[in-house]
Amino acid sequence: MNQLLTVLNVSTIFYKIHLCGAYNLLRIKEGDEQLTSFRTKHGSYEYLVIPFGLTNAPSYFKNLVNHIFSDFLDIFIVVYLDDIMVFSSSEEENVRHVVSVLQRLRDNNVFSKASKCIFHASSVGYLGYVGSSNYIKIDSSKVQQILNWPQPNNIKALQSSLDFVNFYHCFIENYSKNITALTSLPKKDSPFIFNEEALSQFQILKEAFTTAPILSTSYCRYGCLQLFLGCCAESGE
Repeated sequence: MNQLLTVLNVSTIFYKIHLCGAYNLLRIKEGDEQLTSFRTKHGSYEYLVIPFGLTNAPSYFKNLVNHIFSDFLDIFIVVYLDDIMVFSSSEEENVRHVVSVLQRLRDNNVFSKASKCIFHASSVGYLGYVGSSNYIKIDSSKVQQILNWPQPNNIKALQSSLDFVNFYHCFIENYSKNITALTSLPKKDSPFIFNEEALSQFQILKEAFTTAPILSTSYCRYGCLQLFLGCCAESGE
């Protein structure tokens, strides 16, 4: 999140590009195709490109994108797998940046999906956040996802929920204190009992996301990034 905050603080115009194909852009090493063999009623088939689902696929694809944009990274783009965010401080700069990125994609036979791209935006959703040059907040779709969670019925489900909300912990006041009853529940070798205290805390945690504050970004005098809770409500962005 620190990287995203740094980007937001120095930018006013954003452009998000979603790449087509992703892992399918990578060729399986010649001779290794048989390792991807699978059988159907019509016979056996082998992949020529990397399919979705392979353990190492994300890291190989990340290496490809980082190689293509090595001289652009953290200067005017940030990349997460198949999502590229172009950030600029002016319209003129934005045009130059976007043209450079699109030309680089064309030169490497990599293409974007226009329906999933965002053009010339003053705020942008990225990696579960929505941000602009002045603020960052939780993506509303993530808030709705949290509100729809059922009560955990085992330690694995509880841990999954805690891992998710921990990603946004900086938005929740007294976060550590508000999860003590949940983190103190018996571990996997003991019976899972979701007691009244844990249930109450689970509901409070879910409700906290509906009133989560907006975080405002600013640079201090020496260039270090500071975060402080914005007092503005959703209706007063």
